[in-house]
Amino acid sequence: MVFRKLMAAFGAGVEVDTVLQNSSVRPGEVLRGQVNFRGGGSDYKVEGIFIDFTAVVEVESGDNEYRSTYSFLRQQITGPFHLSAGAPQAAPFEIPVPWETPISAVGGHPLRGMQLGVSTELALAGAMDKGDLDPLFVNPLPAQDHVLAALDGAGFRFKKADLERGTLRGSRMPFFQEIEYYAGHEYARHFNELELTFIAGPQAMDVILEADKRGGFLTSSHDTYNRFTVRYDDHPGQVEQSLRAGLHAMAQRRGWF
Repeated sequence: MVFRKLMAAFGAGVEVDTVLQNSSVRPGEVLRGQVNFRGGGSDYKVEGIFIDFTAVVEVESGDNEYRSTYSFLRQQITGPFHLSAGAPQAAPFEIPVPWETPISAVGGHPLRGMQLGVSTELALAGAMDKGDLDPLFVNPLPAQDHVLAALDGAGFRFKKADLERGTLRGSRMPFFQEIEYYAGHEYARHFNELELTFIAGPQAMDVILEADKRGGFLTSSHDTYNRFTVRYDDHPGQVEQSLRAGLHAMAQRRGWF
């Protein structure tokens, strides 16, 4: 157990350590953990303890692009309480993981380009002190796994993933995930690259595909789009059929979503 000392008002130190029981979760599951803390040299009134889900997002501003940390869920796990000098206390918590939480791990391995985390904030003596960031690994839903497996079977090769600022139709998030692929097999003659986005809900999810379509002899490349819905009770064969239908439509025409 590693405690981090938060410097409260007048220099009194409060030691805090957040322990996650299951740092590897899926959207819709419950993240469980406990905040352990110890009072400093004086008695204090703690106004509340908060847990933040955060993500590193790519932000475009004019011709510039930079990375910024966004909070996409903030939950208070305690109300006000008295913290005695030197006294140990603990606050367990259970927080549902939002359905639209982006994927940050696949097959037990971190997804390159993704940074998700959980931070703990202590409101003490009118000031807020944010603790260290604990990494959060969000694995795909089974239906998302089916889509990823179907893309792999179609010859697409993973390039990278990131989060872009913006809100898509049907989404409540201030950003969206793009999982990027190089085209392969029969699709390589139609597309340069493919970007995949999920918008998940409790019973189904939307799958958004964006491809950089190759231009012909006298035409330039352009983007083409497709969007379809997958229900969580769909058979993997149905998911693959829907994906291939979307890719075929994109290869044949220019579409918009």
